[in-house]
Amino acid sequence: MADGTACGAALDCRPMTQADLTRQRLVRAALELFTAEGYHVTTTPQIAKKAGVAEGTIYRHFRSKQHLLNELYRAAARWATKLVVDADAAHAGARERLNELGRALAAAAAREPAIARLFFLQRHGALLDDESHRAARDFRLALESVIAQGKADGSVKPGAAELWATVWLSVVALVVDRVSAREWVQEHASVGSTIEAGWDAIRLDAETHRRTDAQTP
Repeated sequence: MADGTACGAALDCRPMTQADLTRQRLVRAALELFTAEGYHVTTTPQIAKKAGVAEGTIYRHFRSKQHLLNELYRAAARWATKLVVDADAAHAGARERLNELGRALAAAAAREPAIARLFFLQRHGALLDDESHRAARDFRLALESVIAQGKADGSVKPGAAELWATVWLSVVALVVDRVSAREWVQEHASVGSTIEAGWDAIRLDAETHRRTDAQTP
């Protein structure tokens, strides 16, 4: 992301002008400060100093600190949604797709820890605008689609796909947390164990399946 293109998880990939380079420095500085220090603690002078620009330069690119946060959040949401879409494209069952997604999240957290923490671990609540909420919803719907496929083929427990998506993600978020914090490398044995635990939390075991079938008229 420092080679004259905007390639990377945060934004896009194209030749960059000087203004683009300045914006990218502001984005990276804000991302690192928001995830390390917290949004409310971080000030615009701190962002400007870290980016190596005057504070007024921020407002040539972003209306406010909150606008900058939302730009970051939406980019992170699109990045996360693409991980789900890529995993869902595999010709495999729900378990294999979710395991692939879990591994992709671990690799992504290793490559871009701040982006992973911003989207998966931090809570921004009322700071997010409607567009950011829509981006987050796109991610959830993509994940719920994978879960729904598992329900359809009988591998996931009965119940709302939204519920089981939340359960799975709450378990696998531990991987994002530990890998992004550099406590685990992505090849750590606990990464695989945690991803498998996420599946175990939502899978329909054979005995439950038999009882469900027996109760069906």
